[in-house]
Amino acid sequence: MSTRVFLTNIKTETWEFLKLAIPLASAQVAIASVGFVDTIMMGHLGAESLAAGGLASTTFQLLLNTTSGIVMAVSPLVAEAYGAEQKTQITQIARQGLWLSLFLSIPMMFAIAQLDTVMLLLRQQAAIVTLTAQYFDFILWGIFPALGFAMLRGYVSALSQAQIVTVIVVIGTLFNIIGNYILGFGKFGFPRMELAGLGLASGLSFWLMFLMFLVYTLNHPQLKEYQFLRKLHRLKPQVLKRLIEIGTAIALTIALEYGLFAVVTFLMGILGTEVLAAHQTVYQTMYLIFMVPLGMSYAVTARVGQWLGQQDFKSARRSGYISITIAAIFMIVTAIALVIYRQQVIGLYLDIHNPANVNVLTLAVPMLIISAVAQLLDGVQRVAMGALYGLQDTRIPMLLSGLAFWGVGLTSGYLLGFPLGLGGVGLWTGQSIGVAVAGVIFVWRFHRLTACCGYVDCDQCDRLPPDL
Repeated sequence: MSTRVFLTNIKTETWEFLKLAIPLASAQVAIASVGFVDTIMMGHLGAESLAAGGLASTTFQLLLNTTSGIVMAVSPLVAEAYGAEQKTQITQIARQGLWLSLFLSIPMMFAIAQLDTVMLLLRQQAAIVTLTAQYFDFILWGIFPALGFAMLRGYVSALSQAQIVTVIVVIGTLFNIIGNYILGFGKFGFPRMELAGLGLASGLSFWLMFLMFLVYTLNHPQLKEYQFLRKLHRLKPQVLKRLIEIGTAIALTIALEYGLFAVVTFLMGILGTEVLAAHQTVYQTMYLIFMVPLGMSYAVTARVGQWLGQQDFKSARRSGYISITIAAIFMIVTAIALVIYRQQVIGLYLDIHNPANVNVLTLAVPMLIISAVAQLLDGVQRVAMGALYGLQDTRIPMLLSGLAFWGVGLTSGYLLGFPLGLGGVGLWTGQSIGVAVAGVIFVWRFHRLTACCGYVDCDQCDRLPPDL
Protein backbone atom coordinates (compact mmCIF):
# COMPACT_ATOMS: atom_id res chain seq x y z
CA MET A 1 0.00 0.00 0.00
CA SER A 2 1.40 3.40 -1.00
CA THR A 3 1.97 6.13 1.55
CA ARG A 4 -0.61 8.37 -0.16
CA VAL A 5 -3.32 5.70 -0.01
CA PHE A 6 -2.43 4.92 3.59
CA LEU A 7 -2.69 8.58 4.63
CA THR A 8 -5.94 8.97 2.71
CA ASN A 9 -7.41 6.01 4.58
CA ILE A 10 -6.31 7.50 7.89
CA LYS A 11 -7.83 10.89 7.02
CA THR A 12 -11.13 9.36 5.87
CA GLU A 13 -11.50 7.13 8.91
CA THR A 14 -10.63 10.01 11.26
CA TRP A 15 -13.32 12.18 9.71
CA GLU A 16 -15.96 9.42 9.81
CA PHE A 17 -15.12 8.74 13.46
CA LEU A 18 -15.31 12.42 14.44
CA LYS A 19 -18.67 12.82 12.69
CA LEU A 20 -20.04 10.25 15.14
CA ALA A 21 -17.88 11.00 18.18
CA ILE A 22 -18.49 14.77 18.43
CA PRO A 23 -22.30 14.62 18.72
CA LEU A 24 -22.23 11.53 20.94
CA ALA A 25 -19.61 13.01 23.28
CA SER A 26 -21.45 16.35 23.38
CA ALA A 27 -24.65 14.53 24.31
CA GLN A 28 -22.92 12.67 27.14
CA VAL A 29 -21.49 15.92 28.54
CA ALA A 30 -24.95 17.51 28.41
CA ILE A 31 -26.49 14.56 30.26
CA ALA A 32 -23.77 14.66 32.93
CA SER A 33 -24.34 18.39 33.39
CA VAL A 34 -27.89 17.70 34.55
CA GLY A 35 -26.55 16.00 37.67
CA PHE A 36 -24.53 19.09 38.51
CA VAL A 37 -27.56 21.38 38.14
CA ASP A 38 -29.79 18.95 40.05
CA THR A 39 -27.31 18.92 42.92
CA ILE A 40 -27.39 22.71 43.15
CA MET A 41 -31.21 22.71 43.18
CA MET A 42 -31.34 19.96 45.79
CA GLY A 43 -29.03 22.03 47.98
CA HIS A 44 -31.45 24.96 47.84
CA LEU A 45 -34.24 22.67 49.06
CA GLY A 46 -32.33 21.97 52.26
CA ALA A 47 -29.60 19.73 53.69
CA GLU A 48 -31.92 16.73 54.05
CA SER A 49 -33.14 17.09 50.48
CA LEU A 50 -29.55 17.35 49.24
CA ALA A 51 -28.54 14.17 51.09
CA ALA A 52 -31.67 12.26 50.03
CA GLY A 53 -31.65 13.56 46.48
CA GLY A 54 -27.98 12.78 45.99
CA LEU A 55 -28.48 9.25 47.31
CA ALA A 56 -31.59 8.71 45.16
CA SER A 57 -30.06 10.16 42.00
CA THR A 58 -26.83 8.18 42.34
CA THR A 59 -28.72 4.94 42.97
CA PHE A 60 -31.07 5.53 40.04
CA GLN A 61 -28.23 6.37 37.63
CA LEU A 62 -26.30 3.25 38.65
CA LEU A 63 -29.32 1.03 37.94
CA LEU A 64 -30.22 2.86 34.72
CA ASN A 65 -26.67 2.86 33.32
CA THR A 66 -26.27 -0.84 34.09
CA THR A 67 -29.59 -1.78 32.49
CA SER A 68 -28.91 0.46 29.49
CA GLY A 69 -25.83 -1.66 28.87
CA ILE A 70 -28.09 -4.52 27.78
CA VAL A 71 -29.86 -2.50 25.07
CA MET A 72 -26.48 -1.12 23.96
CA ALA A 73 -26.05 -4.48 22.21
CA VAL A 74 -28.21 -3.00 19.43
CA SER A 75 -25.29 -0.84 18.26
CA PRO A 76 -22.70 -3.51 17.30
CA LEU A 77 -25.34 -5.81 15.81
CA VAL A 78 -26.94 -3.07 13.68
CA ALA A 79 -23.49 -1.82 12.65
CA GLU A 80 -22.53 -5.30 11.45
CA ALA A 81 -25.80 -5.67 9.53
CA TYR A 82 -25.35 -2.20 8.02
CA GLY A 83 -21.83 -3.02 6.88
CA ALA A 84 -23.12 -6.25 5.33
CA GLU A 85 -26.05 -4.35 3.70
CA GLN A 86 -28.65 -6.53 5.42
CA LYS A 87 -31.61 -4.15 5.57
CA THR A 88 -34.10 -6.71 6.91
CA GLN A 89 -31.73 -7.66 9.72
CA ILE A 90 -31.32 -4.00 10.74
CA THR A 91 -35.09 -3.61 11.01
CA GLN A 92 -35.45 -6.79 13.07
CA ILE A 93 -32.68 -5.83 15.49
CA ALA A 94 -34.16 -2.36 16.10
CA ARG A 95 -37.64 -3.82 16.56
CA GLN A 96 -36.43 -6.41 19.07
CA GLY A 97 -34.34 -3.73 20.79
CA LEU A 98 -37.52 -1.77 21.43
CA TRP A 99 -39.22 -4.84 22.86
CA LEU A 100 -36.16 -5.53 25.00
CA SER A 101 -36.37 -1.99 26.40
CA LEU A 102 -39.98 -2.64 27.41
CA PHE A 103 -39.25 -6.06 28.90
CA LEU A 104 -36.37 -4.66 30.98
CA SER A 105 -38.34 -1.62 32.17
CA ILE A 106 -41.01 -3.69 33.94
CA PRO A 107 -38.75 -5.40 36.53
CA MET A 108 -36.71 -2.20 36.79
CA MET A 109 -39.80 -0.19 37.74
CA PHE A 110 -40.71 -2.77 40.37
CA ALA A 111 -37.17 -2.78 41.78
CA ILE A 112 -37.02 1.02 42.03
CA ALA A 113 -40.43 1.08 43.75
CA GLN A 114 -38.95 -1.18 46.46
CA LEU A 115 -35.71 0.74 46.97
CA ASP A 116 -37.02 2.57 50.04
CA THR A 117 -37.47 -0.79 51.79
CA VAL A 118 -33.97 -1.83 50.78
CA MET A 119 -32.50 1.41 52.13
CA LEU A 120 -34.20 0.91 55.47
CA LEU A 121 -32.69 -2.56 55.66
CA LEU A 122 -29.31 -0.92 54.98
CA ARG A 123 -29.90 1.30 58.06
CA GLN A 124 -30.38 4.57 56.24
CA GLN A 125 -32.18 7.26 58.23
CA ALA A 126 -35.98 7.00 58.01
CA ALA A 127 -36.38 10.70 57.16
CA ILE A 128 -33.91 10.42 54.27
CA VAL A 129 -35.58 7.25 52.97
CA THR A 130 -38.98 8.96 53.00
CA LEU A 131 -37.62 11.73 50.78
CA THR A 132 -35.89 9.32 48.38
CA ALA A 133 -39.17 7.41 48.00
CA GLN A 134 -40.84 10.59 46.74
CA TYR A 135 -38.19 10.90 44.05
CA PHE A 136 -38.33 7.22 43.08
CA ASP A 137 -42.14 7.13 42.87
CA PHE A 138 -42.11 9.57 39.97
CA ILE A 139 -38.87 8.95 38.12
CA LEU A 140 -39.56 5.21 37.77
CA TRP A 141 -42.14 6.09 35.08
CA GLY A 142 -39.27 7.34 32.96
CA ILE A 143 -37.47 3.99 32.85
CA PHE A 144 -38.93 2.75 29.56
CA PRO A 145 -38.30 5.95 27.58
CA ALA A 146 -34.78 6.18 29.07
CA LEU A 147 -33.98 2.65 27.87
CA GLY A 148 -35.73 3.33 24.56
CA PHE A 149 -33.59 6.44 24.08
CA ALA A 150 -30.41 4.45 24.78
CA MET A 151 -31.53 1.86 22.22
CA LEU A 152 -32.24 4.48 19.55
CA ARG A 153 -28.92 6.21 20.23
CA GLY A 154 -27.07 2.96 19.54
CA TYR A 155 -29.26 2.33 16.50
CA VAL A 156 -28.65 5.68 14.75
CA SER A 157 -24.96 5.63 15.70
CA ALA A 158 -24.55 2.27 14.00
CA LEU A 159 -26.13 3.77 10.87
CA SER A 160 -23.77 6.80 11.04
CA GLN A 161 -26.67 9.22 11.65
CA ALA A 162 -25.89 10.44 15.18
CA GLN A 163 -25.80 14.19 14.50
CA ILE A 164 -29.30 14.74 15.91
CA VAL A 165 -28.42 13.20 19.28
CA THR A 166 -26.85 16.38 20.64
CA VAL A 167 -29.85 18.53 19.66
CA ILE A 168 -32.32 16.14 21.31
CA VAL A 169 -30.26 15.83 24.49
CA VAL A 170 -29.81 19.61 24.81
CA ILE A 171 -33.57 20.15 24.42
CA GLY A 172 -34.28 17.40 26.94
CA THR A 173 -31.70 18.81 29.36
CA LEU A 174 -33.14 22.31 29.21
CA PHE A 175 -36.64 20.89 29.68
CA ASN A 176 -35.42 18.96 32.73
CA ILE A 177 -33.75 22.01 34.29
CA ILE A 178 -36.83 24.20 33.77
CA GLY A 179 -39.11 21.41 35.00
CA ASN A 180 -36.98 20.94 38.11
CA TYR A 181 -37.26 24.64 38.90
CA ILE A 182 -41.03 24.84 38.30
CA LEU A 183 -42.10 21.58 39.96
CA GLY A 184 -39.41 21.43 42.65
CA PHE A 185 -39.96 24.96 43.93
CA GLY A 186 -43.63 25.45 42.94
CA LYS A 187 -43.29 28.24 40.39
CA PHE A 188 -45.88 29.67 37.95
CA GLY A 189 -48.83 28.36 39.92
CA PHE A 190 -47.60 24.76 40.20
CA PRO A 191 -47.49 23.11 43.65
CA ARG A 192 -44.12 22.85 45.42
CA MET A 193 -43.26 19.14 45.01
CA GLU A 194 -39.58 19.30 46.01
CA LEU A 195 -37.81 15.96 45.32
CA ALA A 196 -41.00 14.48 43.90
CA GLY A 197 -41.04 17.36 41.42
CA LEU A 198 -37.42 16.73 40.44
CA GLY A 199 -38.26 13.07 39.84
CA LEU A 200 -41.33 13.97 37.78
CA ALA A 201 -39.41 16.51 35.68
CA SER A 202 -36.65 14.00 34.97
CA GLY A 203 -39.17 11.32 34.01
CA LEU A 204 -40.97 13.71 31.64
CA SER A 205 -37.67 14.75 30.06
CA PHE A 206 -36.93 11.08 29.30
CA TRP A 207 -40.29 10.78 27.54
CA LEU A 208 -39.67 13.99 25.58
CA MET A 209 -36.25 12.84 24.34
CA PHE A 210 -37.48 9.36 23.46
CA LEU A 211 -40.52 10.58 21.51
CA MET A 212 -38.48 13.22 19.67
CA PHE A 213 -35.89 10.60 18.77
CA LEU A 214 -38.55 8.13 17.62
CA VAL A 215 -40.24 10.71 15.39
CA TYR A 216 -36.85 11.66 13.94
CA THR A 217 -35.92 8.07 13.06
CA LEU A 218 -39.30 7.50 11.38
CA ASN A 219 -39.02 10.62 9.21
CA HIS A 220 -35.31 10.98 8.42
CA PRO A 221 -34.68 10.47 4.66
CA GLN A 222 -32.10 7.71 5.22
CA LEU A 223 -33.58 6.18 8.38
CA LYS A 224 -37.25 5.97 7.42
CA GLU A 225 -36.56 3.07 5.05
CA TYR A 226 -36.05 0.96 8.18
CA GLN A 227 -39.66 0.99 9.40
CA PHE A 228 -39.08 -1.07 12.52
CA LEU A 229 -42.45 -0.09 14.03
CA ARG A 230 -44.20 -2.03 11.29
CA LYS A 231 -45.13 -5.56 12.35
CA LEU A 232 -44.07 -4.58 15.84
CA HIS A 233 -46.01 -7.52 17.24
CA ARG A 234 -43.55 -9.97 15.68
CA LEU A 235 -41.07 -11.18 18.27
CA LYS A 236 -37.87 -12.85 17.14
CA PRO A 237 -36.59 -14.99 20.06
CA GLN A 238 -33.24 -15.67 18.38
CA VAL A 239 -32.54 -11.96 17.87
CA LEU A 240 -33.64 -11.18 21.43
CA LYS A 241 -31.39 -13.94 22.71
CA ARG A 242 -28.40 -12.54 20.83
CA LEU A 243 -29.10 -9.03 22.14
CA ILE A 244 -29.30 -10.33 25.71
CA GLU A 245 -26.12 -12.41 25.36
CA ILE A 246 -24.05 -9.45 24.17
CA GLY A 247 -25.83 -6.84 26.27
CA THR A 248 -25.64 -8.69 29.58
CA ALA A 249 -21.85 -8.82 29.37
CA ILE A 250 -21.77 -5.08 28.57
CA ALA A 251 -24.12 -4.35 31.50
CA LEU A 252 -22.02 -6.36 33.94
CA THR A 253 -18.87 -4.58 32.76
CA ILE A 254 -20.56 -1.22 33.41
CA ALA A 255 -21.63 -2.41 36.86
CA LEU A 256 -18.08 -3.50 37.67
CA GLU A 257 -16.61 -0.14 36.64
CA TYR A 258 -19.24 2.06 38.29
CA GLY A 259 -19.25 -0.23 41.30
CA LEU A 260 -15.53 0.34 41.82
CA PHE A 261 -16.01 4.12 41.99
CA ALA A 262 -18.95 3.65 44.38
CA VAL A 263 -16.91 1.49 46.75
CA VAL A 264 -13.95 3.89 46.61
CA THR A 265 -16.32 6.74 47.50
CA PHE A 266 -17.56 4.73 50.49
CA LEU A 267 -13.97 4.09 51.60
CA MET A 268 -13.23 7.82 51.28
CA GLY A 269 -16.10 8.44 53.70
CA ILE A 270 -14.49 6.13 56.24
CA LEU A 271 -11.38 8.32 56.12
CA GLY A 272 -13.40 11.36 57.18
CA THR A 273 -15.65 14.16 55.97
CA GLU A 274 -12.82 16.33 54.61
CA VAL A 275 -11.34 13.43 52.61
CA LEU A 276 -14.77 12.64 51.20
CA ALA A 277 -15.36 16.30 50.30
CA ALA A 278 -11.99 16.48 48.54
CA HIS A 279 -12.74 13.28 46.69
CA GLN A 280 -16.13 14.57 45.54
CA THR A 281 -14.64 17.73 44.02
CA VAL A 282 -12.16 15.62 42.05
CA TYR A 283 -14.64 12.88 41.13
CA GLN A 284 -17.28 15.27 39.79
CA THR A 285 -14.66 16.92 37.56
CA MET A 286 -13.32 13.61 36.30
CA TYR A 287 -16.82 12.26 35.69
CA LEU A 288 -17.71 15.21 33.47
CA ILE A 289 -14.50 14.89 31.44
CA PHE A 290 -14.95 11.12 31.15
CA MET A 291 -18.16 11.68 29.20
CA VAL A 292 -16.05 12.61 26.14
CA PRO A 293 -14.21 9.26 25.79
CA LEU A 294 -17.47 7.54 26.71
CA GLY A 295 -19.13 9.18 23.70
CA MET A 296 -16.09 8.25 21.62
CA SER A 297 -16.51 4.63 22.68
CA TYR A 298 -20.04 4.57 21.26
CA ALA A 299 -18.69 5.94 17.99
CA VAL A 300 -15.87 3.40 17.65
CA THR A 301 -18.31 0.56 18.43
CA ALA A 302 -20.32 1.64 15.39
CA ARG A 303 -17.32 2.11 13.10
CA VAL A 304 -15.65 -1.21 13.99
CA GLY A 305 -19.02 -2.97 13.77
CA GLN A 306 -19.58 -1.64 10.25
CA TRP A 307 -16.19 -2.94 9.13
CA LEU A 308 -16.96 -6.26 10.79
CA GLY A 309 -20.10 -6.51 8.65
CA GLN A 310 -17.94 -6.01 5.56
CA GLN A 311 -15.46 -8.63 6.81
CA ASP A 312 -12.73 -5.98 6.49
CA PHE A 313 -10.72 -6.54 9.64
CA LYS A 314 -7.74 -4.50 8.47
CA SER A 315 -10.00 -1.42 8.36
CA ALA A 316 -11.59 -2.39 11.67
CA ARG A 317 -8.16 -2.42 13.24
CA ARG A 318 -7.29 0.93 11.69
CA SER A 319 -10.55 2.40 12.98
CA GLY A 320 -9.89 1.17 16.50
CA TYR A 321 -6.37 2.54 16.67
CA ILE A 322 -7.36 5.93 15.24
CA SER A 323 -10.11 6.23 17.85
CA ILE A 324 -7.79 5.25 20.70
CA THR A 325 -5.19 7.77 19.50
CA ILE A 326 -7.71 10.63 19.30
CA ALA A 327 -9.00 9.80 22.78
CA ALA A 328 -5.45 9.74 24.15
CA ILE A 329 -4.65 13.14 22.62
CA PHE A 330 -7.80 14.67 24.08
CA MET A 331 -7.09 13.24 27.53
CA ILE A 332 -3.46 14.42 27.46
CA VAL A 333 -4.61 17.98 26.75
CA THR A 334 -7.19 17.89 29.56
CA ALA A 335 -4.67 16.34 31.96
CA ILE A 336 -2.20 19.16 31.31
CA ALA A 337 -4.96 21.75 31.83
CA LEU A 338 -6.06 20.11 35.09
CA VAL A 339 -2.53 20.08 36.48
CA ILE A 340 -1.87 23.70 35.51
CA TYR A 341 -5.22 25.03 36.78
CA ARG A 342 -5.68 22.59 39.65
CA GLN A 343 -6.57 25.20 42.28
CA GLN A 344 -9.01 26.97 39.96
CA VAL A 345 -10.74 23.65 39.24
CA ILE A 346 -11.20 22.91 42.93
CA GLY A 347 -12.34 26.51 43.37
CA LEU A 348 -15.40 25.68 41.28
CA TYR A 349 -16.71 23.66 44.21
CA LEU A 350 -15.51 25.56 47.27
CA ASP A 351 -14.00 28.88 48.32
CA ILE A 352 -10.28 28.17 48.28
CA HIS A 353 -9.61 31.48 50.04
CA ASN A 354 -11.67 30.48 53.05
CA PRO A 355 -9.34 29.22 55.84
CA ALA A 356 -11.97 26.62 56.76
CA ASN A 357 -11.37 24.90 53.40
CA VAL A 358 -7.57 24.72 53.61
CA ASN A 359 -7.51 21.05 54.64
CA VAL A 360 -9.90 20.03 51.88
CA LEU A 361 -7.84 21.94 49.31
CA THR A 362 -4.63 20.33 50.58
CA LEU A 363 -6.20 16.88 50.22
CA ALA A 364 -7.84 17.57 46.85
CA VAL A 365 -4.79 18.89 44.95
CA PRO A 366 -2.72 15.66 44.94
CA MET A 367 -5.90 13.65 44.20
CA LEU A 368 -6.58 15.86 41.20
CA ILE A 369 -3.05 15.45 39.85
CA ILE A 370 -3.21 11.66 40.17
CA SER A 371 -6.69 11.54 38.66
CA ALA A 372 -5.56 13.69 35.71
CA VAL A 373 -2.99 11.03 34.79
CA ALA A 374 -5.57 8.31 35.47
CA GLN A 375 -8.04 9.97 33.09
CA LEU A 376 -5.63 9.45 30.21
CA LEU A 377 -5.55 5.74 30.97
CA ASP A 378 -9.29 5.62 31.65
CA GLY A 379 -10.09 7.28 28.34
CA VAL A 380 -7.91 4.81 26.45
CA GLN A 381 -9.40 1.76 28.16
CA ARG A 382 -12.97 2.96 27.56
CA VAL A 383 -12.43 3.56 23.83
CA ALA A 384 -10.51 0.28 23.47
CA MET A 385 -13.43 -1.46 25.16
CA GLY A 386 -15.80 0.21 22.69
CA ALA A 387 -13.69 -1.16 19.84
CA LEU A 388 -14.00 -4.65 21.31
CA TYR A 389 -17.77 -4.21 21.54
CA GLY A 390 -17.75 -3.39 17.83
CA LEU A 391 -16.25 -6.85 17.30
CA GLN A 392 -19.06 -8.22 19.52
CA ASP A 393 -16.37 -9.33 21.96
CA THR A 394 -18.01 -8.74 25.34
CA ARG A 395 -17.62 -11.76 27.63
CA ILE A 396 -13.84 -11.78 27.92
CA PRO A 397 -13.67 -7.97 28.46
CA MET A 398 -16.25 -8.41 31.23
CA LEU A 399 -14.00 -10.91 33.03
CA LEU A 400 -10.92 -8.78 32.42
CA SER A 401 -12.75 -5.74 33.83
CA GLY A 402 -13.45 -7.59 37.07
CA LEU A 403 -9.79 -8.58 37.31
CA ALA A 404 -8.44 -5.10 36.54
CA PHE A 405 -10.92 -2.90 38.42
CA TRP A 406 -11.60 -5.05 41.47
CA GLY A 407 -8.72 -7.51 41.66
CA VAL A 408 -6.00 -4.92 40.98
CA GLY A 409 -7.57 -1.48 41.42
CA LEU A 410 -9.61 -1.96 44.59
CA THR A 411 -7.07 -4.23 46.27
CA SER A 412 -4.09 -1.95 45.63
CA GLY A 413 -6.17 1.12 46.53
CA TYR A 414 -7.20 -0.37 49.85
CA LEU A 415 -3.63 -1.42 50.68
CA LEU A 416 -2.22 2.00 49.80
CA GLY A 417 -5.02 3.92 51.47
CA PHE A 418 -5.27 2.06 54.76
CA PRO A 419 -2.39 -0.28 55.77
CA LEU A 420 0.21 1.97 54.12
CA GLY A 421 -1.50 5.11 55.42
CA LEU A 422 -1.73 7.13 52.19
CA GLY A 423 -5.43 7.83 52.70
CA GLY A 424 -7.41 9.31 49.82
CA VAL A 425 -4.30 9.69 47.66
CA GLY A 426 -3.63 5.98 48.10
CA LEU A 427 -7.18 5.07 47.09
CA TRP A 428 -6.95 7.22 43.95
CA THR A 429 -3.52 5.75 43.13
CA GLY A 430 -4.77 2.18 43.45
CA GLN A 431 -7.86 2.95 41.41
CA SER A 432 -5.61 4.43 38.73
CA ILE A 433 -3.43 1.32 38.67
CA GLY A 434 -6.52 -0.77 38.00
CA VAL A 435 -7.55 1.53 35.16
CA ALA A 436 -4.04 1.36 33.67
CA VAL A 437 -4.09 -2.44 33.73
CA ALA A 438 -7.50 -2.44 32.03
CA GLY A 439 -6.25 -0.08 29.32
CA VAL A 440 -3.23 -2.24 28.50
CA ILE A 441 -5.30 -5.43 28.45
CA PHE A 442 -8.06 -4.06 26.23
CA VAL A 443 -5.67 -2.53 23.69
CA TRP A 444 -3.70 -5.77 23.59
CA ARG A 445 -6.84 -7.84 23.07
CA PHE A 446 -8.12 -5.60 20.29
CA HIS A 447 -4.71 -5.81 18.60
CA ARG A 448 -4.72 -9.58 18.87
CA LEU A 449 -8.25 -10.05 17.54
CA THR A 450 -7.82 -7.84 14.48
CA ALA A 451 -4.34 -8.64 13.20
CA CYS A 452 -2.06 -11.45 12.24
CA CYS A 453 0.98 -9.21 12.51
CA GLY A 454 2.04 -5.84 13.87
CA TYR A 455 1.18 -3.65 10.90
CA VAL A 456 -2.03 -1.70 10.36
CA ASP A 457 -1.83 -2.00 6.56
CA CYS A 458 -0.94 -5.69 6.37
CA ASP A 459 -2.73 -7.28 3.38
CA GLN A 460 -2.84 -10.64 5.19
CA CYS A 461 -4.98 -9.35 8.07
CA ASP A 462 -8.23 -10.38 6.41
CA ARG A 463 -9.82 -12.57 9.04
CA LEU A 464 -10.32 -12.77 12.79
CA PRO A 465 -8.66 -15.51 14.82
CA PRO A 466 -11.02 -18.46 15.40
CA ASP A 467 -11.23 -17.87 19.18
CA LEU A 468 -13.29 -14.62 18.96
